[in-house]
Formats: sequence, C-alpha cells, structure tokens
Amino acid sequence: MTTGAGVTGRLASLVSALRAHGIRIGTGESVDAARAVEALGLADRELLREGLAATLLHTPGQRRVFDPVFDLYFPRRAGGPESAPAGRDELRDRIAAALASGDRALLEGLAAEAVEGFGGYGSPGSDGWSSHQTLDRLRPQTLLARVRDDVRAGAGATGFADRLLEDEIRRRIEDFRRMVASEARRRVAERRGRDEIARRAVATTPDRVDFLLLGKDRLAELRRTVQPLARKLATRLAARRRRASRGSIDLRRTLRGSLSTGGVPMRPVLRRRRPVRPELVLLCDVSGSVAGFSDFTMLLVQALHDQFGKVRVFAFVNRVDEVTGLLVHGAADPEGLGARIGERATLTAWHGSSDYGVALGEFAERYGDAVGPRTTVFVLGDARTNMGDPNLAAVRDIAGRARRVYWLNPEQRSRWGTGDSAAPEYAGLVDMYECRNARQLGALVTRLLPV
Repeated sequence: MTTGAGVTGRLASLVSALRAHGIRIGTGESVDAARAVEALGLADRELLREGLAATLLHTPGQRRVFDPVFDLYFPRRAGGPESAPAGRDELRDRIAAALASGDRALLEGLAAEAVEGFGGYGSPGSDGWSSHQTLDRLRPQTLLARVRDDVRAGAGATGFADRLLEDEIRRRIEDFRRMVASEARRRVAERRGRDEIARRAVATTPDRVDFLLLGKDRLAELRRTVQPLARKLATRLAARRRRASRGSIDLRRTLRGSLSTGGVPMRPVLRRRRPVRPELVLLCDVSGSVAGFSDFTMLLVQALHDQFGKVRVFAFVNRVDEVTGLLVHGAADPEGLGARIGERATLTAWHGSSDYGVALGEFAERYGDAVGPRTTVFVLGDARTNMGDPNLAAVRDIAGRARRVYWLNPEQRSRWGTGDSAAPEYAGLVDMYECRNARQLGALVTRLLPV
C-alpha cells in the first residue's frame, strides 16, 4: 500500500514530467491536484485519472501526454501477470472474446500477458520490453472481422448499425494497442526509473515536435491548432498595436505646454502615430521535409490576415510562383493545401530539388514590386542549396527594398553551414532565426511581426 508521503512524491513527479513536456502547471493547479487525490482516494484508478486530468490540463490535446505519464506514476500493477502467459493462438482467442464483450479490465490483463509472453527481448533479465514486437506477433488488428461476426451474430446488427459496430471494434482494438504500449513502458520504468521513461518514451505535444520530424498524423493534428493559435497571436498583436499607437513624447510641444505650470511638464504630449497596417510577404520553400513547416506557417499567416494591410504568399522549389489565392480555401481544407500548391503552382523546372539561388533570383526579378518600404518579408526554409549558387545578390536586392527581412530556419542552429547549407551566408545579410516547432514559431511571430 502506498503511503501518503509516497503519493505526494508521485504526484510531484507527475507534475514535473508534465511540465517537462510543455504543459504549463502552476502552484494553484498542483494544490488542486493534491486535494483531488485526497478527495478521490486511490481505490478507483480511472476516477483518479479523470480527477487529476481535470485539475492539471487545459486542452483536450494534452491528454495524449497526460495518460501515458499517469500510467507510469500510478500504475495498475507492479511486476508481471499472476498467471503464466498463454500460447499465441490461445491468447488471440481470449483477446477476441474480450474485444467482443468490451471488457476493459479483462483487456488490460490480457495486455500484461501479451507483453510478458511476446514483448521481451535481449538476454535473460534484460529490461527490454517492446510493444511493437508484442503487437507484431499478435496482430490484434486482424481480429476485426472475427469480432464483428461474433458480435453481429449475437446482436443481429446490419446495414448502418453494422458500420457503427465496425467503428466501435476498431476503437476497442486501438485501446488494446495503447494498453500494450502502456504495459511495456511500465515494465521498463520499473527497472530504469519512471522519470527517465517519462522523459524519453512519452510522445510530446505536437507544438513541441520538430517540424522536420513530424509524421503525417502529427502534422494533421498540428494543423488543427492553427485557428486557436491565430486567435491568441491576434490578441497579442492587437495589444502591441495599441501600445505602439500611443507614440513617443513630443519634447517641444511638451515643454511649450509646461509654461502654464511653471515649467513642470504635468501633461506630456505624445507624437501620434498614423494607424497604418503593415504589409507582409512570405517566401516559402515547399520541398521535401520542410514542406510541413511551410504549410503550417502559411496557414497561420492566412488566419492572421486581418492584422495586415496586405498579405502575399509565394512558394518555391527551384521555381517561384504566387499561391496567395490558394490559401483562401486553406482554412476549410488545411490538409489539402500542399496538394493544391503542387497541382496549380509552377514550382519546378527540369528537376525536383530545391535551388534557393534560382528561386530567389526569379522572385527578385518577377515579383520585386511585391516588396516595398512598408513590407516585412519572411523567408521560410532550411537554406540547403544542393551545392548550387546561393545568389546572395538577390537577397541583398530583396533586403534593400523591404522594411525588414527575417529568415526562419527549421534546422538546428548547430547544423547551419554543414553540407550544402548556405545558412551562414544568408544570415550575414538578413536576420535568421531557428524555428524548429510550432511553439517557437508562435513566439517568433509575436516578437517579429510588424505592428
């Protein structure tokens, strides 16, 4: 039985692990979580899970981090299963029966047996347990038709109800897969330590994943955060604009007004700024692994378009083309943005590799009139030229026309200048910033966007 001090320690470790994954938890929320533990007790683990989630989390998307971390610090069991693991075919039969009945407690027990019997690897006594290996040997996804037929035989589901039944069985199979993953993490954590596994083996929130490492699923999840992030950034930009519109002190008019008060400047006079909305130009590399970074940034800027007088967006690989019109439908179909750009824009010539020198030169020549003294230009890309000419003269031309030019690079700063990277050369002409994930992007947008 866990003592009060032990529960307090586990709760503190849980909060620390969640903070390490970017979930902001204040002292007040930590106190509320401790009160929730005191009120709910430890008897009903799922009730405790929901109580802590309600006190510590701010958005539904954070459950993806919270649930596996909770399972590490408040596990259902310790050690292995009480009974010896069954053979593969027998275990698959029992899993199919549990999926058909929807018995969650039974499925959790079967997940423990599955990891015990098929998840271990390495030498005897090794701390290696693999959920991937377990699921690869059992292949629970292949049980769908069998479970559906068993349930349908008992319930007589047909037509539309049958399709709903298949969706429910798929959900149960996915839940079982998560149980296996949780069990494997728990076993490794017992030997290596919970803190290390919570740090290394739990997927972080999408806004903290490197753009260059985003898979298709995580990128789709990240795109769904565009509108909430845009609303937050719009509020910050509006506040900056209000502060900036107050202007600076007009010293001459302030001193003239102070004559009536004996030279004491009781009422400072401000130089009022003219409320002119700035213009924005995005120049985006949409080739290879940086395409996800560019797509997300384009969608974010499109969602912020009301904050600017004019927004124009250009995409390139080794040719450049304007895609501003294609972004209008981006909010309705963000996942199809890349396909629309690839189909309707002319971005490549005789090869499909990125060529910054040619693309920047073409932009300066064909679209130079898009850049003026009120324009802020953002270049998005990793600055890898495939050993081509970086065309620094084109960058100087663009910088000479624009109010500001910023370059957002999704690569780690330590990799700038390695291989075919021309990042140091470009950074010598314009301000270049490391922008590896959506959290960094939000901070840079708030700081760099003109008001």
